[in-house]
Amino acid sequence: MTDVADAPAPAEPTTAEEVLLYLIAQLVEHPDQVEVEIAESGSKLSLTATVSSEDIGRVIGKRGRVANAIRTLVRAAAHRDGVQVEVDFRD
Repeated sequence: MTDVADAPAPAEPTTAEEVLLYLIAQLVEHPDQVEVEIAESGSKLSLTATVSSEDIGRVIGKRGRVANAIRTLVRAAAHRDGVQVEVDFRD
């Protein structure tokens, strides 16, 4: 029998992940289809945001300007947690 205290606690979302989810949800037509995968290596996080194929253009923007702005804001949020973040987008 396992004790409740022995069960692993669910990982809390990082500030960077919350900011990324919020920003993308405000831009897309289908916010319920937004998913963020996290890969961790040392003190560096890799966040991959998956959106519907209809919304990828909204997230990338002209010449990648929206995507670069999102990356900048997420990196600033990650600085609060003391980690470096790499953000990628996928449809």
